[in-house]
Amino acid sequence: MGRKGKSVRREPKFDVGVPNRELRADPNERLAASEDCERRGRKPATQRRVAKPLPQKSQPSHKKSSGRQGRRRSALGRLVYWSVVLALWAVIAGVGLVAWVGAHMPAIQSLEVPKRPPSIQIAGTDGRILAVRGDSGVSAKLRELPKHVPQAFIAIEDRRFDWHFGVDPIGIARAAITNLLHRGVSQGGSTITQQLAKNLFLTQERTFSRKIQELVLALWLERKFTKNEILELYLNRVYFGAGAYGVEAAAQRYFGKHAREMNLSEAAMLAGLVRSPSRLAPTRNPNGAERRAQVVLTAMSDAGFISDKAAATAIAQPAHALKQRTTGSINYVADWIMDVLDDLIGRVEDDIVVETSIDPALQLFAEQALSEELAMRGGKLGVEQGAIVALSPDGAVRAMVGGRDYSESQFNRAVAAKRQPGSAFKPFVYLTALERGLNPQTVREDRPIVIKGWRPENYTREYYGPVTLTQALAMSLNTVSVRLTLEFGPTAVTRTAHRLGIASKLEPNASIALGTSEVSVLEMVSAFATFANNGMAITPHVVESIRGKDGKVRYQRRPQSLGQVVEPQYVAMMNAMMQETLATGTGRKADLGGRPAAGKTGTSQDFRDGWFIGYTAQLITGVWLGNDDSSPTKKMTGGGLPTEIWARFMKNAHRNVPVASLPGVHGGITLPYPGMQAETYGHGAPLSHPAPPRSIGAPVPPGSIPGRAQPAAASRGDGMDSWLLDRLLGRR
Repeated sequence: MGRKGKSVRREPKFDVGVPNRELRADPNERLAASEDCERRGRKPATQRRVAKPLPQKSQPSHKKSSGRQGRRRSALGRLVYWSVVLALWAVIAGVGLVAWVGAHMPAIQSLEVPKRPPSIQIAGTDGRILAVRGDSGVSAKLRELPKHVPQAFIAIEDRRFDWHFGVDPIGIARAAITNLLHRGVSQGGSTITQQLAKNLFLTQERTFSRKIQELVLALWLERKFTKNEILELYLNRVYFGAGAYGVEAAAQRYFGKHAREMNLSEAAMLAGLVRSPSRLAPTRNPNGAERRAQVVLTAMSDAGFISDKAAATAIAQPAHALKQRTTGSINYVADWIMDVLDDLIGRVEDDIVVETSIDPALQLFAEQALSEELAMRGGKLGVEQGAIVALSPDGAVRAMVGGRDYSESQFNRAVAAKRQPGSAFKPFVYLTALERGLNPQTVREDRPIVIKGWRPENYTREYYGPVTLTQALAMSLNTVSVRLTLEFGPTAVTRTAHRLGIASKLEPNASIALGTSEVSVLEMVSAFATFANNGMAITPHVVESIRGKDGKVRYQRRPQSLGQVVEPQYVAMMNAMMQETLATGTGRKADLGGRPAAGKTGTSQDFRDGWFIGYTAQLITGVWLGNDDSSPTKKMTGGGLPTEIWARFMKNAHRNVPVASLPGVHGGITLPYPGMQAETYGHGAPLSHPAPPRSIGAPVPPGSIPGRAQPAAASRGDGMDSWLLDRLLGRR
């Protein structure tokens, strides 16, 4: 039987005439097949049969370029994405920061433009105003000013002032780029409105939070005031140096005219000062102020405010500040007064007039004596600075000069500087000795001395053997001063100095005899006033009264009696001894032509400081010379230039002043006091000294120099003691 429907397999037939290479699959077809297999989840046949894949031919170049472009588009997309994200976060952070700063500021609704600072006028004994602190009390109206005045400020400080809303983004971006290129802060981006906000409400500190506050306040000012009102406020509040606030005060200070009278050159110079008023003040740096004014004029021309011809004319005819007739020494007094005002009347909120004890004539004499003598001889002696203080016997400051030139240095060396007084300190040593039983004719040895390796020497390195205390003080013999200090103790010497008015810390050691502890000029002059006023304690003062502009007295100084701190007989002895310093000793250059005067020279170690403190019955004056860095001078001594400056000042100060004797000394003779008794010291010469009063403390018997016998008392039968005879008839 045959099978039905039996399928017969038929083998495919190929055209054998076709070359074998035509039967091979195209590589692209194989790739497609592989991808098709992968989509179906199966491995390609080639991978199933062959373990190692066959090497494939490289892709065409147009395929590689297409891949790189795709990668670039992908990177660019990521950059844009993250830039947007960062920008959003920056905005959020900025809003948060502004909100935080705003939360720490007063409510905007409660903000008001503060009234101008109070004016503090400082008057001399003649009622004339010598200096002004705070606001000058004068202002300028914008409508009264010539147009080139506000235009000068707009051109150099804020050229887009009329167009921005308080903050200038373009100006900030420009400043940021400039500062980045210069790798530092060379240009600011603050607008006039921002500067006004800082001047009215903020401090001068440079912090990020303060800058944000400035921006917020600038926006508030722009909302509350018109542009003209903002500009007028700015011109009347900005600082121009030399104590001048506001364009009106600056015009009067530098040019001696009202702001409405300023020409183009003067307006440009003032506008240029805003950037750095202290450094560019024309009274201090005229060349710098002129160069800055040229920059302002060029900016005005670029902004179209003036023509190129007008700018060139103004540059060719620059402004010149008024020449100062003085070095501004009264400003040292004004600064000192500002330091004590709060203690006298508390916070100053209204205009006041401070009436002082300063005599304008004496102030000028002191200023001229110091500045002119230093100008002539300071360079030769290697000394750059100095200070002068003059007091009346009751402690009133009549003149004070704190430095060579206030415009160059505002540091008050008369009050704030402390320097070694050298031998000018010795009167406290000798007063200690007198109060403990010695007298001006007591003899002590001037010979070398060694104290634990320390060998104090006399200036000339000469020694005179037995000398009286008067001779030792007049000749400023160091060994005698050291012996006296050891004899009665360094602590006793420091207590004497403190009792007379020295407030600085004094080290109670042997070297205190030579003035090694530092003190101020004001302290030394105050202490010497005790010798001029017959032993009364004083407190130096300069403010006599303070009154408001309405005439109401807010402070009135009352006379103070601090009591007797040195008994009159010891004052008389010290005055006689220090008169001898001017007659035959180291202070001979301080001679006042027959007017009774006394004093003491001082020179510190290595000639670093030169002093002369001297006085008459009417005035006590101290002069200090030296260098701020304490560098040695060229062998300047207290008996040289300091004494000559003192004499020049005192001769001028005593014009038409009656001649008066020093307390206890009449016609060069020290009068004897009750209780004066004769005593023989060392060589048997009958000498005398008044017994120390019980009120000072129990008298301490005179000590003795090692190796020397204790002196024995002499008989009273000698009559008038030899010390007084010596003063009458001369030394025998």
